[in-house]
Amino acid sequence: MSYDDTEIESSRAPLMDHLVELRQRLIISIAALILGFLACFFFAQDIYIFLLHPFEVGSGLLAEQKLKGVTHGPFDLLLTLVGLKPMPETAAVKMVFTAPLEFFFTKVKLAGFGGLVVAFPVIAWQLYRFVAPGLYKRERNAFLPFLLASPVLFLMGAALVYYVMLPFVMWFSLSQQIVDAGKVSVELLPKVSEYLTLATTLLLAFGLCFQLPVVLSLLGMAGILSSDTLKSGRRYAIVGVCALAAVVTPPDPISMISLAVPLVLLYEVSIWCVKLIELRRSKDEAAEAA
Repeated sequence: MSYDDTEIESSRAPLMDHLVELRQRLIISIAALILGFLACFFFAQDIYIFLLHPFEVGSGLLAEQKLKGVTHGPFDLLLTLVGLKPMPETAAVKMVFTAPLEFFFTKVKLAGFGGLVVAFPVIAWQLYRFVAPGLYKRERNAFLPFLLASPVLFLMGAALVYYVMLPFVMWFSLSQQIVDAGKVSVELLPKVSEYLTLATTLLLAFGLCFQLPVVLSLLGMAGILSSDTLKSGRRYAIVGVCALAAVVTPPDPISMISLAVPLVLLYEVSIWCVKLIELRRSKDEAAEAA
């Protein structure tokens, strides 16, 4: 029996012990989720104002455009949002709610979303601690980088939405208004609940899409995918990424490109990650054979 097999045998426990440990992990995870919800609900108004910053940026871009009498092209706007051109000052925004308790329930939904984000590291760690005894030592060491990379990639996707996507979407939406047209006026007055739905949907969509390297690397580690398979399927992956970007993002080319380009780059990174996993596996097998 190898050292790894001995390690697994020594970590085995009766079924009741596993159930007791599972209950303990669930209690800790639920407690973290509740504490995160309460903390986010206490600061729900501040968090909502924070989420309104992209709306303020989009309004500022449109206000500067009207003030200077110039028209921002999509790529000029993109350069502004990524910091290659000066950013105008933010503008005031006005939102409405049409039901007496709409904003209250909006804050409850926001607290739920924020609580899940805040508690996710605790939940992920509890899940890892529960399954870790069933893994070999080398598997535990290989799994930890993915546990750290997953929230980092999620934050990268969320940052892309917050600093680029949402300001562009709000600029585009506000530019559809009809003003100074005599007696006709069409003005955007978004509801607080609808804006929250848009913001959280985009944040989740981009954050989850940015998990592509983690998913593909884990599949490669499990032997389900190889780097050669990923290379040969590159063209199909690009088509799939473009289709996904077209479905997830608002119906404009800049939004689609903003998601498609990073995903294609992450796909290429995934190929190299799987290749490194294969090289390390071959090296370990050669060492064991010797």
